[in-house]
Amino acid sequence: MQIKETTSDGLKRAYKLTIPAADIASRIDAEVKKIAPQVKMPGFRPGKVPANLVKKMHGEQLHAQMVNDVIRESIDSLMQQKKLRPAMQPSIDLEEGYAEGKDAELNVSLEILPDVATPDLDGLKLDRLTVPVSDAQVDEAIKNIADQQKSYKDAPKTKKAAEGDQLIIDFTGSVDGVEFEGGKAEGAALVIGSGQFIPGFEEQLTGVKTGDEKTITVTFPADYPAENLKGKDAQFAITVKQVKVETESKADDEFAKSLGLESLDKLKELLRGQLEQETNGLTRTQMKRQLLDTLAAGHDFEVPQGMVDAEFDQIWAQLEQEAAKDEDPAKAMKEIEAERDDYRHIAERRVRLGLLLSEIGQKNGVEVTQQEMAMLTQQAAQQYRNEDRERFLQFIANEPMAAAQLRAPLYEDKVVDFLFGKADVTEREVTREELEAAIEAEEVVEAKPAKKAAAKKPAAKKSGADEKPAKAAPAKKAPAKAKADAKPAEKPEAKKAAAPKAEAKAPAKAAPAKKPAAKKAPAKK
Repeated sequence: MQIKETTSDGLKRAYKLTIPAADIASRIDAEVKKIAPQVKMPGFRPGKVPANLVKKMHGEQLHAQMVNDVIRESIDSLMQQKKLRPAMQPSIDLEEGYAEGKDAELNVSLEILPDVATPDLDGLKLDRLTVPVSDAQVDEAIKNIADQQKSYKDAPKTKKAAEGDQLIIDFTGSVDGVEFEGGKAEGAALVIGSGQFIPGFEEQLTGVKTGDEKTITVTFPADYPAENLKGKDAQFAITVKQVKVETESKADDEFAKSLGLESLDKLKELLRGQLEQETNGLTRTQMKRQLLDTLAAGHDFEVPQGMVDAEFDQIWAQLEQEAAKDEDPAKAMKEIEAERDDYRHIAERRVRLGLLLSEIGQKNGVEVTQQEMAMLTQQAAQQYRNEDRERFLQFIANEPMAAAQLRAPLYEDKVVDFLFGKADVTEREVTREELEAAIEAEEVVEAKPAKKAAAKKPAAKKSGADEKPAKAAPAKKAPAKAKADAKPAEKPEAKKAAAPKAEAKAPAKAAPAKKPAAKKAPAKK
């Protein structure tokens, strides 16, 4: 095989490979001899079919297979001879006019990974801002949960219903004196002021008492889902079965047991752990952003534009999805378009940081163990249906690129933790507000678009678009298979730092709310 370099410009390389026709022909002949004993043909005993007949029968298929094999091996040989580290899969073109019996000429173009100098980690300094969890914060969290666990008790019959009170009512709705489907219920629970029912319904029940009967008139909204009720006036005959008032939830052992815990102390312990987990996540975000800003400020090497293009495309696709959900998609997209260059800078920064972290990790022996990789694979497999999990596991086992993508987030975290361990860390207690302000302040200003559109951007922008480096291919040696190892691993999903919080318990809904929207008369859309 002859190799001729045609381009050497920065990280761009291009080569012309010439594979002699004789090499391809000899491969075909060798393959014919290999398969001839298995070929069956009428008039010949098994294994006795002449090679020329085998070649005549299967020559076209064998030729295509051998050309593909020789191309793959030639690319591998090129990478090894020239000691190339492709940033992404090379572009390979077989010149037009090739036919069996001719030399095969390949045009190969690629971008290579830059030589990244290992940074000097001595003198690396970081601030670790911590937020201590106080007893008052824990008590506040308990109070919030208690407020969400609303319960009601019967009020005296003389009690006039006010906002926040719960009514148990029977009602029958009609339009022009005719009852309509979905407009009748018995024992429906309604909290005045909750906005459960259509406008005007709850307000007209303010002041009723247990045992009262009342007829009210309301107008269905113009956008009500039931076509036969849109914009129409309706009368509801209502019987108030009971007025109830909210009971105070006490934060005690019984309250904790109602949540499935042993005692109030156990509840406090759980909530303190959640709060600490949440603030520790913010602290890590602050330290990581500070670390990446420090690394980015000290390194400005050329990066492969193909990797930048791929990273930018991912960011842009995310932005387009978010813009499509905006109240005014066209306006949101226009604002994003105006900041295209800023996002391009973010993509380039991610790629550069990814290459830098990869270099640091390899030079310092950071690796993901087989046990850790097995756990990652099993966790990822849980996202699939039972019948698809085995196929996923086989896919990861057989596809090095897929395995690299799965491993990349953990590898990055381990490199970051390694750097945390090498840094001179100064710990300082701050309030949560100060910590969040520090995270915002540590964003790289020259890489960030204007803050005005931040609310319309996806997490890639708002929660640190330049905090998360792109994943560079970890291989430092020439790849055994160009197709398998040439691509960089994809960036990971954004990690959630905060622990989940208890959700508010929804107030009781009226009976019609259980029916389809088109049928429930008093329920608010």
